[in-house]
Amino acid sequence: MRWLSNLRLAGDDLACGEAETRWRVGVDSDGLIARVRPTPPGSRAAGEDWGGDWLSMGGVDLQINGGLGLAFPELTSSDLPRLQALLELLWRDGVNAICPTLVTCDPEALRQSLTVLAEARCRHRPRRCRLLGAHLEGPFLAPERRGAHPAQHLQAPSRAALDALIAGFAGGAEADVALVTLAPELEGAAEVIDQLRAAGVVVSLGHSGADAEQAGQAFGQGVGMLTHSFNAMAGLHHRAPGPVGAALRQGEVALGLIADGVHVEPTMAVLLQRLAPRQLVIVSDALAPYGLADGTHRWDERRLLVQDGSCRLEDGTLAGVTLPLLEGVRRLAGWSGLLPASIAAATLAPRRLLGERRPLEQLLLGRPLGDTLRWSTAEDGSLRWRRPNTAAGGRETVAQAPTP
Repeated sequence: MRWLSNLRLAGDDLACGEAETRWRVGVDSDGLIARVRPTPPGSRAAGEDWGGDWLSMGGVDLQINGGLGLAFPELTSSDLPRLQALLELLWRDGVNAICPTLVTCDPEALRQSLTVLAEARCRHRPRRCRLLGAHLEGPFLAPERRGAHPAQHLQAPSRAALDALIAGFAGGAEADVALVTLAPELEGAAEVIDQLRAAGVVVSLGHSGADAEQAGQAFGQGVGMLTHSFNAMAGLHHRAPGPVGAALRQGEVALGLIADGVHVEPTMAVLLQRLAPRQLVIVSDALAPYGLADGTHRWDERRLLVQDGSCRLEDGTLAGVTLPLLEGVRRLAGWSGLLPASIAAATLAPRRLLGERRPLEQLLLGRPLGDTLRWSTAEDGSLRWRRPNTAAGGRETVAQAPTP
C-alpha cells in the first residue's frame, strides 16, 4: 500500500472556511484509493507528505456549450472525432464530467445532437472527460430575458412541446437529459416542471423574469438550481430580492455562478459565496471557441467576438466565455480566500445537485488516484492544481489555466 499523508479534503465540512483536519490516503497496487482516514491532531503519519495540500474529485461542469470550434447544438455524426478530442482536452483541464449544454435551437437539431451525444457517451475511454446527460438551456425562456438565445426558436412551455423535444430520451445524470433551464413564471411551465421532475431531470430557473415570490413557488415545486446567478434574471435588491434572494432564503437551491469576473463582479461573487458556500456551483459557460485563440468565430449564423476569455455577439451581448472551469475556481478563491469552498463548488457541489449524497471520503474510495486533483498554493498565495502522480516518488506536472 502506498500512503499519502498530511493532506486535506475539499469537502462539504470545509465549505465555511479553513479546516485543520488532516487525512491519510492509501493507494493500492492498481492505483486505486483504498483507504481514507483522518489523522489525530499533531500526529506525524508515515507516507508521502503532501504538506497540507487538498485532495478533491475532478471537476464537473454543468454548463458548457462546446469547444474546439464545436457547438453542441450543431453536432452531427461526422463531429465525433473532434468531440472526442474536446473530451480529452477537458480531461487535461481537470474536468472529469460535463453536462453538454444545448442552448435554444431548432428542435430537429437538438434531437440530432442528443443522438450524437448518446453515441459519444458509449465510446467513453479512460483519461477522457465523461459525458453526463445534456443540459437543455431553453427553449422555455422569457423572451425579455433571452440574452444571446435566438428569439425564433423560443417556445411556450407545454407537455406537448417538451415531448416533441425529448421524447425517447430518458432523464437523469447518466441518461440523455440531466438538466433543463426554463423560466418558471411562464404559463404552462408548472406542468413541464412536474413532468421533468417525474423523469428524474433537474430543473433550473434561468433566463427568467420571475420575482422572489414566483421563484419561491418554483423552488417549492422542485426547481433546484439557478442558471448563472444574477445573469438573465432580476438582481438582488433590498426591496426586491428576486430569484437570488429567494434561493438564499430557501437554503437548498444550487447557485450556478460564472466566476470569470465579467458576468458577475468579484464583490458580488464573494458575497454569494459567503452567504451560501454549500449552495454555490461554479460553471464555465464555455462556448465553441473554448480551446481556440481569441478572435472572431462563428456561432450558429452569428459572429462571436472573443477577447481575453469573454465572448460577445456583435451587438455587445455577453454570450459566454472560453475559460476553463478550474480557472473559475482559482479566480473565486483569489477573491474570497475561501480555498476549499471554491474547490468544492466545482468538484463536489455539482455532484450533489445530480444526486450524489456520500461524503467525500467515501466518494473517493475505489477511484483511481489519477482521476482526482491535488490543490496547493503558490508562493504568491494563488491556488493551483495538478493531477496526482500515480507512481510512488514520481514527479507531478502542475496544470493550471493562465490568469490574464
